[in-house]
Amino acid sequence: MNYIEFTYYISPKSFEKDILIARLAEIGFDSFVDTETGFQAYVSEKQYDENKTEDLNVEFSDNFKSEPVKNIIEDQNWNAEWEKNFEAVIIKEKCSVRAPFHKKPKNIEFDIIIEPKMSFGTAHHETTSLMIELLLGMNIKGLDVLDMGCGTGVLAILASKMGAKNIVAIDNDEWAFNNTIENIEKNNVSNIDVLLGDAALLEDKKFDVIIANINRNILLADIKNYAPCLKENGYLLMSGFFEKDLELIKKAAEKVNIKFSNFISKNNWVAVVFS
Repeated sequence: MNYIEFTYYISPKSFEKDILIARLAEIGFDSFVDTETGFQAYVSEKQYDENKTEDLNVEFSDNFKSEPVKNIIEDQNWNAEWEKNFEAVIIKEKCSVRAPFHKKPKNIEFDIIIEPKMSFGTAHHETTSLMIELLLGMNIKGLDVLDMGCGTGVLAILASKMGAKNIVAIDNDEWAFNNTIENIEKNNVSNIDVLLGDAALLEDKKFDVIIANINRNILLADIKNYAPCLKENGYLLMSGFFEKDLELIKKAAEKVNIKFSNFISKNNWVAVVFS
């Protein structure tokens, strides 16, 4: 399956970059790479909606130094595209997320290897790094964990390395499904069950911790499916939206009897804990 790449050249005075990325994520774009002149956004051909993308490009046109450039990324080029931009990430001096071609950092408790392909979740985006930060602040040893919208599987792999008992990782994108399996093997963890699908797969499953790093609209639609899956005293961690949307997320959680606990933020992006 091919991917479509859009290269965006953003005006230095623009404050709308993160908003544009969030809007692109809502219409199917699942990977973003910062560049010196803006960013690149990627969407699978099956998820690509030309009309919605064009509408967004027109809406945000005042922020562009020049027109976005569209390019088709074929299967055999995916690794090369990521290797040009992928850098290791270290979070809270405890967790590293790196590619196989990076050197292993010293004095890091949790070292995660991610094959840098076209799946969302390399810890470069604020939402993934925020979710990692939340997990690092929890004791999940011996707990059952769900990683909903797993992308590369980075959060599920971290949960395993932190001592979680049983982990389920779910994504509705076939490439993310396969990439998660590949990354599990690279990290030598064996207690993660990877499923291809969506929230419909959650029926009759129970978890101590549910991780959902997706986007606002999907979270609002699926939170009713997460609530029955939480064990007593369980936690729901969510990200993929802006701080301005936090009240909307909190109200949706209240409707299904999930209580707000706390949140952290970075560059207007939010990761929130409910119980």
